[in-house]
Amino acid sequence: MYSFNEIVEKLKQDQVVAYPTEAVFGLGCNPNSEQAVRHLLALKQRPESKGLILISPYRELLLPYIDETQLSKPEWQRFEHSYEKAITWVMPAKTDVPRYLKGQFETIAVRLCQVPAVVKLCEATGFALTSTSANLTTLPPCRTAQEVMAQFGDNFPVVIAETGGKNNPSEIRDIFTQQIFRQG
Repeated sequence: MYSFNEIVEKLKQDQVVAYPTEAVFGLGCNPNSEQAVRHLLALKQRPESKGLILISPYRELLLPYIDETQLSKPEWQRFEHSYEKAITWVMPAKTDVPRYLKGQFETIAVRLCQVPAVVKLCEATGFALTSTSANLTTLPPCRTAQEVMAQFGDNFPVVIAETGGKNNPSEIRDIFTQQIFRQG
């Protein structure tokens, strides 16, 4: 088992960790580290073309990835509004956002996440986190730290904390049209 500070150090050293999100545990790393993201994609057996979600409790940590010039006040209000369910917003990506984050798209999926463990991790590291469900391909997403360790091993760095208690992973929507890409 790792202490919270050890997990923060793992993130700063471009390693992958698991942490609770609104409904399930997520696998995350520093989105600015290609090495860390590639390790995450390999661990998850996830194709780069799908892209990744970035989460943070603060808009400021997501701004390096979002093309703000394409957004107006209504989109920012929609993004920052507090909803009953967790919503990931597909937004225009800055041109310098790497393919290993945005996949085959010219957009980036981002979510404001207020789960205490995510808030603490982002505050301690100073960066947003990549977020994909913590599970091996074909297995259901892990809902507890114990399930993460059962799938990834007892030595995998996991924040031991509760999820936000939601039943479903985040809904994914287009920031402009509100088209739903994944039901939440």
